[in-house]
Amino acid sequence: MTANHIDLYDTTLRDGTQREGISYSLDDKLKIAARLDAFGMDYIEGGWPGSNPKDVEFFRRAPSLGLSHAKLAAFGSTRRKGVRPADDANVQALMGAETPVVTLVGKSWALHVVNVLETTAEENLAMIEESVAYCQAQGKEVIYDAEHFFDGYKADAAYALATLAAAARGGAACVVLCDTNGGSLPWEVAEATARVIAHLGGVAVGIHTHDDGGCGVANSLAAVRAGAVQVQGTVNGYGERVANANLCAIIPDLQLKMGYDCLSAEQLRGLTELSRYVAELANLTHDDHLPFVGASAFAHKGGIHVAAMLKDAASYQHIDPAAVGNRQRSVVSELSGRGNLIDKIKQFNLNPESLDVPKVLEQIKQLESQGFTFEG
Repeated sequence: MTANHIDLYDTTLRDGTQREGISYSLDDKLKIAARLDAFGMDYIEGGWPGSNPKDVEFFRRAPSLGLSHAKLAAFGSTRRKGVRPADDANVQALMGAETPVVTLVGKSWALHVVNVLETTAEENLAMIEESVAYCQAQGKEVIYDAEHFFDGYKADAAYALATLAAAARGGAACVVLCDTNGGSLPWEVAEATARVIAHLGGVAVGIHTHDDGGCGVANSLAAVRAGAVQVQGTVNGYGERVANANLCAIIPDLQLKMGYDCLSAEQLRGLTELSRYVAELANLTHDDHLPFVGASAFAHKGGIHVAAMLKDAASYQHIDPAAVGNRQRSVVSELSGRGNLIDKIKQFNLNPESLDVPKVLEQIKQLESQGFTFEG
């Protein structure tokens, strides 16, 4: 690990399963965990052992995977009000998962403390600190997820910061700022993250965002620029409501655009394969238009674009597709120029000189005007 390293925390197997239409089998979850480890994720959140039998069984069988790089994390909430961590069923389920890492979620927003937990601000602080301290005393690396942090920060910054300080006092190795409702904007995230880092001193800070406002990836990058050293997200952005922050965009942005150390170049070239593998096991059609990993991410349809690309690939591509395991394509349509056809002809190992390219192009344009399509 270098000083420039950003920890990648994958929650595809927990938060990602909250997407409508996804239900992994136990074997699917185990296969995905093994693939995430091979890819190079630093943390894999396997599920919530206190919530369902499948996750309990996942953690029972997970040691057989022999993970070589990633740390496996079990997710759960802080103790209930009025109950000691040692007597709390959810906390004990986390201990029973026997993972090296425990991720505890707690409340940052007074609205949730009063209206959802139906407790006091003071009791919530005790719930956080005591739960973290208990898990840490059991030899766990504790990551604290500050749920609804940015909403809580906007409503009452002093209290939101106090909840983080409680987690830090308890011994949290990393405090993660969660944009649970997904409505924050990048400059809000950047400002709050910078203030948290200054407030907590040396405690590592992470970021967990959702995409309800279309800013999940941007918010994650903004937090890293402000000093966050861990990024949570899911493969393909699978997650509750709209999406979680998409690690398939965050990772190459961090590494190729921002100069952070996340993976080796060889591992990064496996990104497209990982994205499609997870989509296959989720029984979802892979989104062709995903950034970096989609089949259309480096597909060129406009004739002017392709003509320029044939001279210099950098003219209409922001990265080399091979860096993320993808490839460049050209598409034939009524918008094509000669370059589209020449590129397609070469793709099939034919001689461009053997065809009357202008004539073929004119035929395509005429046929498309009648309703035909040739993109396929």
